[in-house]
Amino acid sequence: MVRFGKIAVVFALIATVGAHWALLQTVAWTTMLAGNLRSRPLAEAVAYTFDGKHPCTLCKAIAAGKKSEQKSESTSPTPKLEFPPAKGNPVLIAPSNFDLLPEADFFADSLTQKPPTPPPRGFFV
Repeated sequence: MVRFGKIAVVFALIATVGAHWALLQTVAWTTMLAGNLRSRPLAEAVAYTFDGKHPCTLCKAIAAGKKSEQKSESTSPTPKLEFPPAKGNPVLIAPSNFDLLPEADFFADSLTQKPPTPPPRGFFV
């Protein structure tokens, strides 16, 4: 059950950051490159795949998805929080009894303690 929760958190972070678009674009480019390698030499296939002038249907769908996601984010503005001014003049009053506590250095105290004698024995000794 804990493993499912961790996997769900990973997928939520991927979706939040937008990495799912990068993953889909990688799949689209790989598919396009494999298809172009069947009919063209390597250099020409790579240029044809990544020039941006010949997008496949998956590339077009990814671009449309990114564009619609950006539009939906821009159309819903975040509400601006406005706080009314406080009525009257606020007065700050210092406490009547204020004692400064001494600093405690727990690390230094642990260095002054001596190890227990005799030393603890291992389990199999």
